[in-house]
Amino acid sequence: MTELPLSKICEILATQGLPATLDGDDLDVRAVNTLADATRGELSFLSNPKYLPALQDTRASAVIVKDGVPVPDGVTAMRCEDPYTAVTVAIIELHGHRKHPAWGLDTAARIHPSSVIGENPNIGPGVTIAAQTRLGANCTIYPGCYIGDDVHIGDDCTLYPNVVLYDGTRLGNRVAIHAGSVIGEDGLGYAPRDGGWFKIPMIGRAVIDDDVEIGANCAIDRGTLSDTRIGAGTKLGNCNVVGHGTVLGHDCMIVAQVGLAGSVHMGDRVIVKGQSGVSGHLSIGDDAVIGPMSGVANDVPENGNVFGVPATGFTKASRAITALRKLPEALRRLRELEKEVEEVHRRLGKNDI
Repeated sequence: MTELPLSKICEILATQGLPATLDGDDLDVRAVNTLADATRGELSFLSNPKYLPALQDTRASAVIVKDGVPVPDGVTAMRCEDPYTAVTVAIIELHGHRKHPAWGLDTAARIHPSSVIGENPNIGPGVTIAAQTRLGANCTIYPGCYIGDDVHIGDDCTLYPNVVLYDGTRLGNRVAIHAGSVIGEDGLGYAPRDGGWFKIPMIGRAVIDDDVEIGANCAIDRGTLSDTRIGAGTKLGNCNVVGHGTVLGHDCMIVAQVGLAGSVHMGDRVIVKGQSGVSGHLSIGDDAVIGPMSGVANDVPENGNVFGVPATGFTKASRAITALRKLPEALRRLRELEKEVEEVHRRLGKNDI
């Protein structure tokens, strides 16, 4: 395990445009940990103010915090305007990146002779690579992966166990796809015919651009006619579904258990929070935010912030939810008022309200 002085970490942060200063002793640290679990010799951080109480009780040797945030006696403060990004850099420096098993080109992998494998392959046992596929340099393919015909994979890509790439799929450089995800399967495309369903052939592809990371157990459909596309730098959490012909811009963040129906057009830097669904053929503007557990049935403008079912402006939706919480008490009070009115009418000798 690497051990570094805090001053060295500050130097590294400065080279990445994250200037940091030390308030306290320049100590050596060996690891990064949470405020609650850190011990002496470890570095922690505070980004969310809700964890301020944990900061006061931490046993960490040092914490990354913003200017003005008080730290306990005996704890060195590394002050930086962006603690969240700074701790990410520290994690990389102290813990490094994930270490993959070293298979080289395992003899138990089945690779079609017409496929081209780039330099420094790391391909595990039980991998199947079909015909006319091109694999870039420095790629790691874990056991159980299936790569279909005419798939193109760029350099420095990683496919974790049991990933499936259907025929014609395209991956850019530095793409990571986690275990169990399926890319390029047929979408839900059927035409009604004689009271049943007639399958529409899917002749588009699934195209994943550079620096995309896809979580475990995701499904990204191929396009019906035009390609399904995931823009450069976009990140998908676990258990997401992207429908056929949907296009995501660059640097989007799709949190877990999101469903995007077919032919959605999503701009750049869009955030879709967990368990949300977006209906087909909608447009989501650049920098929009879709709140958790939302049902989006209409276009969302650039910089829009929507929430709820059906999704509407965040402020309006929040007020509606607050009002809904008060509904049981309002109904109870309404029943009491009805009884009071009935009693008044009874006293006046009237039978009806």
